[in-house]
Amino acid sequence: MEKILLSNTAIRIIVSVIAIPLILLASYLGEYFFLTFVSLIGLISYFEFHLLAKNKSVQTNLLIGSLFTLLIILNQYFHLLDVFLLILLFLIATLTAELFRNKGSAIMNLGATYLGVFYLGFCSASLVALREFFPRIDNLYSQGGFLIISILAAIWICDSAAFFGGTAMGKHKLFTRVSPKKSWEGAIFGFIFAVASMALAKFLVLGFLSWSEALIIGFIIGTIGQIGDLIESLLKRDSGIKDSSSLIPGHGGVFDRFDSLLFSSPAILIFLRYI
Repeated sequence: MEKILLSNTAIRIIVSVIAIPLILLASYLGEYFFLTFVSLIGLISYFEFHLLAKNKSVQTNLLIGSLFTLLIILNQYFHLLDVFLLILLFLIATLTAELFRNKGSAIMNLGATYLGVFYLGFCSASLVALREFFPRIDNLYSQGGFLIISILAAIWICDSAAFFGGTAMGKHKLFTRVSPKKSWEGAIFGFIFAVASMALAKFLVLGFLSWSEALIIGFIIGTIGQIGDLIESLLKRDSGIKDSSSLIPGHGGVFDRFDSLLFSSPAILIFLRYI
């Protein structure tokens, strides 16, 4: 019996058709559904970051790092501890544990652990804070849910526009040292479509936002979101790895798929809360 071999593009499409509705549903329902989704993003991304560091002979503290990544995310939802106290507990735990680990360079191990937890823990927690920023009006309409769905859609559209625009018209390299294939033309395409996507979302489901708020969120996605993708590329290139993992067939790792979302969410939160 012959084996049926699917192309990488076909696998990507099949996975997307299955995963995207589940992600959108969790984003809309919020509460424990979205909290679980974000917790998985944070924990798996931290594990993948651990693998990147390990490829550079750096041993992050996987157990304590994972624990505090999860605690930071959960604390944003339940508000159990003061964040300053949580950071102090994290510092005490990691420094004490490293004293007994004896796995290569203590300074590099600690530094990588701190980077992984602060980057992935707090950026993931920003997603929770962003989802809860706008109240649920009733059981049928969730402002925060529609905001997250719109941001996700804008990021996905931005990524696709940047890829196809760069493939068709890309001549000027954007950041050769980090990502040789990316071009300024692709980045501009991504930016335009990110802003346009948020404008469309404002018209369809984000009526509670002003036009300036919607367009600035699109601007953040089109700039900070693409920078987040470059930052993850920087970490992967430094570790000599193409994908953060092969967990998602045809898509690479969780860190690969959500790098733009993780990096743009804090910027959007800061804008909505303070600006």
